[in-house]
Amino acid sequence: MGQRTPLHDQHVALGAKMVDFGGWDMPLHYGSQVEEHHEVRRDCGVFDVSHMTVVDVAGAQAKAWLQHLLTNDVDRLQVPGKALYSPMLNERGGIIDDLIVYLTGFGYRLVVNAATREKDLAWMQARSQGFEVSLSERADLAILAIQGPSARAKVAELVSTERAALIHELKPFQGLPEGDWFIARTGYTGEDGLEIMLPADQVAGFFNDLVGAGISPIGLGARDTLRLEAGMNLYGQDMTEEASPLVSNMSWTIAWEPESRDFIGRGALEAERAAGIKSKLVGLVLEERGVLRAHQVVRVEGVGEGEITSGSFSPTLNKSIAMARVPMATGDRAEVEIRGKWFPVRVVRPNFVRNGKALI
Repeated sequence: MGQRTPLHDQHVALGAKMVDFGGWDMPLHYGSQVEEHHEVRRDCGVFDVSHMTVVDVAGAQAKAWLQHLLTNDVDRLQVPGKALYSPMLNERGGIIDDLIVYLTGFGYRLVVNAATREKDLAWMQARSQGFEVSLSERADLAILAIQGPSARAKVAELVSTERAALIHELKPFQGLPEGDWFIARTGYTGEDGLEIMLPADQVAGFFNDLVGAGISPIGLGARDTLRLEAGMNLYGQDMTEEASPLVSNMSWTIAWEPESRDFIGRGALEAERAAGIKSKLVGLVLEERGVLRAHQVVRVEGVGEGEITSGSFSPTLNKSIAMARVPMATGDRAEVEIRGKWFPVRVVRPNFVRNGKALI
């Protein structure tokens, strides 16, 4: 038996198929993964993501420490609640994890992946030496993600008038610190929506309110196909400790200026860039019948080979899609080996669907 979120009993009562995910018992789906996927694209759904780790950062040198720890520039966070996405690198330029950092009234709040919790906490504690900074894991908090075009409107109907007005005004990547609740307009589906951090002892009641209002519970299966359609990387597959942001379609998360900011891994990234980046993360579309899966070989005639990092059937596009790391010289066509046979694929930008609309 793995670790359980405060909503475990609700998931079981709703008929969820429970699976192990990074040491946690989590709902894969509640009956139909495909239908849950469509529900988020056309209306909205609620995900329990309480397995993710929240870390509060405080201290006189909290900002200086984060500027050293992360590739992105936390100086861009000027308004409380504002969010920033960033990888956290090792000295070789490999990605230890990707995370979101929020500016708060007390300092900063980080949200990191569940499967990398112990590694992340150990890394951050070790790199905090020499800085006047304190790290506090918030195991007392739970997280719900309500995602889809109707998400904000439906949540607003369930909260106070004052809180509802603020939710309607939230801009993307903006959070609302309010008492013990933290409501942010962020997500991992390519749709509009909210991620809400709240006390663990209040999450069951609010989750029941959401489901009672007709917001469908959504499992990890649909979360994966939604994020893949949106071209959002999955840690451990599309980004790893062996791959840098430069070959993971994450160059936009690297703030090179000011040059004096010496973030961990900067030297390795500068050397990789100077030597010439050898590969890139692209999208693949299979025009024939079949399913693209992680680790399948990608062949580019006259160029070389690569590998699929994430692949699945896309319910929105009704095609199989994937993300793959391939040689930099790859053009718009390639082949993928599926069960000993080679199938042609189209190479596209790794962003297939956004806000319910096909981008390919």
